[in-house]
Amino acid sequence: MSADENDEMLTERDVIAAATRLPGVVVVTADEASGAPEAAWGDSFVYLDPDRKFPFATIVTQDVPGWDTYSALDRDGAFRVNFGVGRAGFEELLGYPPAAHAAHADGIDFTVGDRLLPHPTYAAQSWVSIVCPTRASLPLVLDLLGRAHAHAARRHRTG
Repeated sequence: MSADENDEMLTERDVIAAATRLPGVVVVTADEASGAPEAAWGDSFVYLDPDRKFPFATIVTQDVPGWDTYSALDRDGAFRVNFGVGRAGFEELLGYPPAAHAAHADGIDFTVGDRLLPHPTYAAQSWVSIVCPTRASLPLVLDLLGRAHAHAARRHRTG
């Protein structure tokens, strides 16, 4: 892969395809027909079937004024992939526990692309994110999907 190909941004379809290769996964993209609120149309939610109560990963394609504009997703082609990795996974990846996120959040630029970040609104719930991932970060995206899937499977088993 050349350096130019490495810098090429992944697409939402790339992430959905990777997620659906995991066992028992269902991806739902919100639209008017799904009954989802308009603010979520175009966003995708990755579930461990038959759960479908709580996604373990999401792909967010737009800012939601008054709620989440931290990643400046109003840029052409911008999206953010979010992963619920659990407390231990969050701490392993970011070096501090989710409960300590407020003490770290001020120095974080949530618009930076292709970098592992705490989720701008759900870090305290053990979520991490990547804005505008590139082909170079595909191994990380796959790892995070695997971690989030495993965490969801553990939660599903212990109900």
